[in-house]
Amino acid sequence: MDVEISHSDLSGTARAPPSKSYTHRAILAAGCSGGALVFDPLISADTKATMRAVEAFGGDVTDTGEAIEIDGFGGEPGTPADVLDCANSGTTTRLVSGTAALVDGITVLTGDASLRSRPQGPMLSAIEQLGGRAESSRDNGKAPLVIKGPVSGGGVSIPGDVSSQYVSSLLMAGALTEDGVEIELETELKSAPYVDITLELLSDFGVTVEEQDDGYSVDGGQFYEPSDGEYHVPGDFSSISYLLAAGAIAAEGGESVQIEGAYPSAQGDTYIVDVLKDMGGDVDWNRNDGVLTVKQSSLSGTTVDVGDTPDLLPTIAALGAAADGETRIENCEHVRYKETDRVTVMAKELSNMGAKVEEEDDALTVYGGESDLVGSVVDGHADHRIVMALAVAGLAADGTTMIADAEHVDVSFPDFFEVLYDLGGDVQR
Repeated sequence: MDVEISHSDLSGTARAPPSKSYTHRAILAAGCSGGALVFDPLISADTKATMRAVEAFGGDVTDTGEAIEIDGFGGEPGTPADVLDCANSGTTTRLVSGTAALVDGITVLTGDASLRSRPQGPMLSAIEQLGGRAESSRDNGKAPLVIKGPVSGGGVSIPGDVSSQYVSSLLMAGALTEDGVEIELETELKSAPYVDITLELLSDFGVTVEEQDDGYSVDGGQFYEPSDGEYHVPGDFSSISYLLAAGAIAAEGGESVQIEGAYPSAQGDTYIVDVLKDMGGDVDWNRNDGVLTVKQSSLSGTTVDVGDTPDLLPTIAALGAAADGETRIENCEHVRYKETDRVTVMAKELSNMGAKVEEEDDALTVYGGESDLVGSVVDGHADHRIVMALAVAGLAADGTTMIADAEHVDVSFPDFFEVLYDLGGDVQR
C-alpha cells in the first residue's frame, strides 16, 4: 500500500494505542499461567505471532473484542505440532525461544526474510549453556532456529549490547525451570528499560526477580498468577512518539494535539517527552490523567543518546530534519539490527526528502538548519517505525510525500493513518 502525506495543520484528540512491548509479554505470561484475561491489548501482526506461539505450546487464545482470553499451558509448554512462524516479529522469536527451551521436544522457529536476517546467536548460546540444544539451521546464528529442551536451569553468560530481549526471555522462562536461572551480563545492557518492562510485568503476574550487580537471578518453581486473573496493558510510548512529533511539527497555530492513555510506566520511550522539551517543544504531561498536550513549536537541534531507547531513533531523526540546528543521535549501533538497519534507512530516506544527514557507525546527525524538506517518493522498507517517522517528516515537507510499504504500520499501530487523518492530516491512500 502506498500512502500520500502532504503539509498539514493538526489539532484535536487522539488515543494512544496499547503498548506492543507489554502486550507481547502479557500474552506469553498469560500462556505460562493457568489462564488469564489480557485487557486493552494491541492486536497487530506482531502480537498475533505471539498468540500463535502460545497456542502452539498448548494454550488456547480467544480475542473477545474486549480482552484476549487465554487458557494457559500452566507452566508446562508442549511440543509444537508444526514449525512456529513468527512472521516479522523479532520480539516473538526471542521471547518464545526461552519457552521453547522448556519443552521436552523440538521447536522450530522461523519467520519472513527480514526476521531471518536478525542475529539470535546469544540466545542460542544461552540455551546451550543451560543444557539445551539450540541451533541455527543455516549455521549463521539466525532463524530458522531449532531448539530442544527441557532445561532445568543454571547460570548463563551473555552480552548485553545486542538485544535486551534475550534477558527478558531467559527471565520469563527461568521462573518455570526447576533450578532457576542466573544471568551474568558480559557487557553493558543496551535497551535496559525493556528489561524493566519485563520485571514490572512479571511482578504483576506474581513472579519475582532479583537484580544483581552484573545481571539478574530468577528462582525456579514459580507460578504465573496475575491478580484477579487479569492484566491491563498500558498505552505505548513508542507509538505516542509519532503523535507527539506530529503535533510539535504540524499543530495548527494556537491549537494543540492531545494524546490520551499516556500513563507513566516502565517504558523507556517516555524519554521522548524529555527529548521534545529539550528541543524546545511545547509539551505538557498530566501524568495523573494520562494526557499529553503538544503545540506547534520552534524546534532546535539537540544531542540524544538512544542506547536505552532504540525505537525512538526514527522519530528523533524526523524531528531533527524539521528543527533548526544540528540533531545528533548517538549510541545507536544496535538500532541497525531491527526490522531494517534503521540508521542507514533513515539517513537515506530523509536525504531523499532534502535533509542533510551524516551517518557514522554509532551515530546519526541531521543538519536541520541546512535541510529543506520537500515532498518525495520514499520507501518504508517494510518497517512500521520507518513508515510512521517518514509520515511525520512528510507533514513538514513542501508538497506531497508518497510512502511505499505503508501497510506495515499494522505491526504496532494499525490505525495510524486514520488517527492522523482525524487530527487533520492530509492523508491519501
